[in-house]
Amino acid sequence: MTTASTLFLIAALPLLAIAAARDVATRLIPDGISIAIAVMGLVTRGVVGWSEALVSLGVAAGLFLLLLLLAMRGALGGGDVKLMAAMATGLAPADTWSFIVATVMAGGILGLAYLFARHLVPEASLAPGGALLRRVMAVEARRIRRRGPLPYAVAIAAGGMFLLFSLSRA
Repeated sequence: MTTASTLFLIAALPLLAIAAARDVATRLIPDGISIAIAVMGLVTRGVVGWSEALVSLGVAAGLFLLLLLLAMRGALGGGDVKLMAAMATGLAPADTWSFIVATVMAGGILGLAYLFARHLVPEASLAPGGALLRRVMAVEARRIRRRGPLPYAVAIAAGGMFLLFSLSRA
């Protein structure tokens, strides 16, 4: 992993954590987060060299188009597509591949957790005026029982963390 990719991941992880939290709470990822990550990525890759930045931008555009096809079939949300492509702008192509693999693996674990949780999560009541975390947990419990969509930004954030913490040591 390059130093530029490591610096980019360090800068992007707080934004990924915010995106994951928002996705859990609302199933929406703010566009500003994806834009900020993409801009940071382009600047980081531009420091390495503008040809590298253009290659990363091309990889991000290709990834966006492939994931857009999945989103059109209902397999991913639009925010997930934008967030993945934004992450690809700041990574070298080999690191992007590792990020995709780590994200898919985290998504599989997240999916299994939601499958098992459906049988374990008790019925939670939504108390008006309760604490925000309690209300989010109650809504999430309802989504789990009804087989609602996964908050895939959690898997995307986990893929970014995995890439930062495991591959930077290599």
